[in-house]
Formats: sequence, C-alpha cells, structure tokens
Amino acid sequence: MSTLRSPSHPIAAVPLRRAVAAPASLSPAYARLTDYSPAAFERWGAGRFPEQLGIEMLSTDPRHLVARAAVRPEILAPHGLVHGGTFVAIADTLCGYGCVVNLPEGAAGFVTLELKTNFLGSAGDGVIRCDARPVHLGRTTQVWDAVLVHERSQRTLVEFRCTQMVMWPRGAKSP
Repeated sequence: MSTLRSPSHPIAAVPLRRAVAAPASLSPAYARLTDYSPAAFERWGAGRFPEQLGIEMLSTDPRHLVARAAVRPEILAPHGLVHGGTFVAIADTLCGYGCVVNLPEGAAGFVTLELKTNFLGSAGDGVIRCDARPVHLGRTTQVWDAVLVHERSQRTLVEFRCTQMVMWPRGAKSP
C-alpha cells in the first residue's frame, strides 16, 4: 500500500489501494434486479440521482438503451442552458444501466473507469434524448457510447464514451 506524497494535498495521509474486487460493503442490488424493463430501472432509480435528473427510460434492450429527460430549471446552469454535468450524468447513468443489463454471470457490479465527453451544443428547453450502445462487452471491462440529442430539432448535443470495470466478488477470480 502506498500513500499520497504531497503533504499539502487534503487527503495526503489516505492510503491508496488497487481496487480489484468489489468491496464487502457493496450492496448486491444487481442480484436483486431481475427485471430489466424500463419501468424496473425507473423504480430502481427512484429516490436517487437518476430520478433527480428526471430520467425516463424508454428502452433497455441490451444492445441499445434509450432514455429522455425534460429540460427544466433544476438541470440548468446559471446562464440558462443545460449544465454540462447534467449531460454527463444522464449519459453515464444510461451506460451504467446498459452495463447492468450486460453483466457477466457471477459479476458483483461495475464502476466507471474513464469517460470522455464532447459537447457540441446545448439546450435551454425541450427534451433531451439519450441513446447508449455497447462498443465492447468483455468479462473485465465494457465500453459504451452515448449520444444526446435535442428531441425536437434532432440536433446532436453531446457525444460520450465511457469504460466500465466489471467487479467480481471478493475472493473470486475474474475470468
């Protein structure tokens, strides 16, 4: 185990560990989610961040997930357009749901390892639609692309890609 070296860093004394397995405290929510319908994902996100974003699931096909969210004041930046973090959160949520639908048998869950976002436009009203598709569905990683468009104009607003690490129960060997 190593620690951060800079004494001025706010978490300098925090030990660093490599995360290779799901933490023991990880809730087995994935195992309890046996219904992968849009309604099931909406129930799963109820009272949590996806509901705060206003995500409405339209399709949870394992190779093409679709959702939408109405533009409303709570997701706008002070200048009146959708906050960039809102776009990232919607895309990451949908790609995460796709990862859940495609988890290998025995996997404990996943975490986002990396994401890349290209902002091509924004919106101050209307509805944002997000389409997510897998690029790679492996046993240790998954790569997902998402495109967010303004529903009325069909203008592409955001291109998003993320890599997800598939986690395995502690003590289990990942294939």
